[in-house]
Amino acid sequence: MDRRTVLRATVAGGAAFAGSLWAGAALAAPAQPGPGPYGDLLAADANGIQLPAGFTSRVIARAGQVVPGTGYLWHFAPDGGACFPAGDGWIYVSNSEIPLVGGASAVRFRADGSIAAAYRILGGTNVNCAGGATPWGTWLSCEEVPLGRVFETWPDGSRSAEERTRMGRFTHEAAACDPDRRVVYLTEDEGDGCFYRFVPDTWGDLRTGRLQVLCAPADVTSGPVTWRDIPDRDGFPIPTRWQVGAARHFDGGEGCWYDRGTCWFTTKGDNRVWAYDAVNQRIDLAYDDSLVPVGTAPLTGVDNITGTPGGDLYVAEDGGNMEICVITPTGVVAPFLRILNQGGSEITGPAFFPDGTRLYFSSQRGTSGERTGSGGLTYEVRGPFRR
Repeated sequence: MDRRTVLRATVAGGAAFAGSLWAGAALAAPAQPGPGPYGDLLAADANGIQLPAGFTSRVIARAGQVVPGTGYLWHFAPDGGACFPAGDGWIYVSNSEIPLVGGASAVRFRADGSIAAAYRILGGTNVNCAGGATPWGTWLSCEEVPLGRVFETWPDGSRSAEERTRMGRFTHEAAACDPDRRVVYLTEDEGDGCFYRFVPDTWGDLRTGRLQVLCAPADVTSGPVTWRDIPDRDGFPIPTRWQVGAARHFDGGEGCWYDRGTCWFTTKGDNRVWAYDAVNQRIDLAYDDSLVPVGTAPLTGVDNITGTPGGDLYVAEDGGNMEICVITPTGVVAPFLRILNQGGSEITGPAFFPDGTRLYFSSQRGTSGERTGSGGLTYEVRGPFRR
């Protein structure tokens, strides 16, 4: 019996999605395809992007080229990103998934959306993939390598980045802060990776604290979980994911997003979006392509994730149809945008401008498909987003 058949039987037998995870929703199962909130995608625009009616795109930066209006060369292989308010404008931060010199850069925008500056905020690090924003306005940039580190950076460039090794040494992917429980959730990009949380001694100070791992029976997709301390956060000689026998392993942890009691995280190996209910300490499936009728799954290559105050989730594809899909609070999943003629790339770094009217993201390798990310492109989409 294949995974699709097993999971269908499991959901039918009672492993239903917990509707309480979306305020006001009463979902009985993981999200299914349906009409998106913005209607069908139109023909591609001049940038090769298909969007719904009312939305427009522009290219913000190109890898290896000067960011318009600045003297700064944009980094190769743009990856995870986030937006931050800055005076009467804002800043978009982007990682660089390049070995040895990865780091992160930032673009600062004026109030009218024009570019004011671009600059480096982290350098000399290794394969900086995703990360996460903190409530106190910093960006956590994570290394996706064995014994990878987390670096705390300042988007405005006012301070030098600082290493946060207490947050664990492993193949880091994304981070999401939970200000209610005062912890930071962390994903691990390994085929048998784990889902972690860092419990700082003092909220707002990530220099000291405990690293814990989520524990549950193997292959459980819905039910209660517990947390246990990692004995050796440095992960050597025994990797962190193998130190606690009860740890629940996940197939390639990717994006991570926290909102009102729920931490959403994705796993690329099985094309799933998970919901960790932090209030009731349980996990459930928000989306699984194995639970969608064969041949109709709109979301594959599940990767980075972000959300809106209204509860919509936006999930970027690594490959697939090069789409960003929206998952609504009513359990509908549908394409929001599609990039054409970039099948050798992946979509990275989706993040909303603070007022929710602009979405930023990158195509890591662009039309070239080069693993170096030399063809990388960073975009902005504007339009009537639901908020």
